[in-house]
Amino acid sequence: MSRTLAVLLVLTLLVTAAQAANLPDPLVMLDGARVTTKEQWVEKRRPELKELFQYYMYGYLPPAPDNVRGAVEREDAKAFDGKATLREVAVSFGPPDTPKIHLLLVMPNGRKGPAPVFVGMNFHGNHALLKDPMIRLPTVWVPNTKDNRARDEDRGTEVDVWALEQSIDRGYAVATFYCGDVDPDRADVREGVQPHLRKPDAVPGPHDCATVAAWAWGLSRAVDYLRTDKDIDKNKIAVVGHSRLGKAAVVAGAFDERIALVIPLQAGCGGTSPSRGTVGESVKAINDHFPHWFDATFKDFNDQPDKLPFDQNCLAALVAPRPLLYCCAVEDKWANPEGQFEMLKSADSVYRLLGAGGLETKQMPEVGQLSDGTLGYYIRPGKHSMTKGDWKV
Repeated sequence: MSRTLAVLLVLTLLVTAAQAANLPDPLVMLDGARVTTKEQWVEKRRPELKELFQYYMYGYLPPAPDNVRGAVEREDAKAFDGKATLREVAVSFGPPDTPKIHLLLVMPNGRKGPAPVFVGMNFHGNHALLKDPMIRLPTVWVPNTKDNRARDEDRGTEVDVWALEQSIDRGYAVATFYCGDVDPDRADVREGVQPHLRKPDAVPGPHDCATVAAWAWGLSRAVDYLRTDKDIDKNKIAVVGHSRLGKAAVVAGAFDERIALVIPLQAGCGGTSPSRGTVGESVKAINDHFPHWFDATFKDFNDQPDKLPFDQNCLAALVAPRPLLYCCAVEDKWANPEGQFEMLKSADSVYRLLGAGGLETKQMPEVGQLSDGTLGYYIRPGKHSMTKGDWKV
């Protein structure tokens, strides 16, 4: 290692250590009282943190509907040369005209019982995950396409991103849906579910549900359906997501205790890296570029994130005692890989309090080395992306 690189590494570690020292303690209540028992965490601190995150950052998640229904619209029992069954399921909920979630569910055929399942959102539509001419095209706004509409020529363009056949071969089911079914990723939310879950013509208030929270809420609606499917092991549902959809994945895992395993990949600022961080994306930058992701109140902290009564270590702690894995990439400095590791370190105390183990390393693991423990960390070579290699991890 060159002298210059060594100096940069030391400086980075010193900055990271200083940030960690200024983090709010997840085991200290807003009034300064320290949490010392599991009961205090469950009955006092956990509800307090959920309230704070909704009030100051994500907006309040809508109540869970009591009318979630799933209708199988298509089934192919011979997908992947007979190795899997593919289903397209329309999941409905809420008022009658609420947009549906169109779930693509792929299950291994050679299993002995209900399958564990990964559930997550995709960026451009289910049709992009397989070169299957029958998979439904989204009818809502889609980014990075001509006229912002899904096209047949986009089928199969993200085969390697989701690596469905690889997961099938390993015995896992995968359930995914286009994030735009719940909330197209733009300030105009007319095509999403949000307007249908508010009073007619109501203008969003400063603490109302924003896009990341809406996506997380949508993931929970997919979980509602999956728990009714006899082919799915309802006790082994893992939520996964990359980048902005990784933010939604960790919020869903923090708020929905039915999710057994949480895996956000490179979720960065507003998800898995610290708001107080000085590396990569800042609170101001993310709010300026994506004002619809978070509630209006979060903008008040653009220039003073240290005033927030929490940081993303507290969001990681809300997942406890369930397993949580952060996946990063060496070249993805915008997502602050070192800061993400510090968030897990700071959440470790909550996991230990609950008797769930925790992060079994004090130092970031070597590149390509998955850490041990209920809190896991993995960093690989490469850039901001989701790959077949990530799915193996």
